[in-house]
Amino acid sequence: MPVNKLLDSLKDKQLELINRINAIENDFKQGRSQDFAEQATENENDQVLDEIRNEAKSELQLVNEAIRKLANDQYGICSHCSNDIHPERLNALPYTQTCIHCAH
Repeated sequence: MPVNKLLDSLKDKQLELINRINAIENDFKQGRSQDFAEQATENENDQVLDEIRNEAKSELQLVNEAIRKLANDQYGICSHCSNDIHPERLNALPYTQTCIHCAH
């Protein structure tokens, strides 16, 4: 994949994740129901949203790191063994930090 197209794709993913995190955080800021039964449901939903937010934050860190590596000509190098990450793996998961061998 050409570098410009890859960078655009990573920046699109970055924006998507930032928007997801912000939407979840805005939902947390909204008031909660006074009804006890409704509060129980809202608490369960909050737990799910919190997990989704944490996953999005983790994914965002990987995307940010991939953008940084791309800018520093270090993109596509495994963070564990320093070997090249196979292009097919990078096409499938452009922000992966490890080769297939180190991922296991």
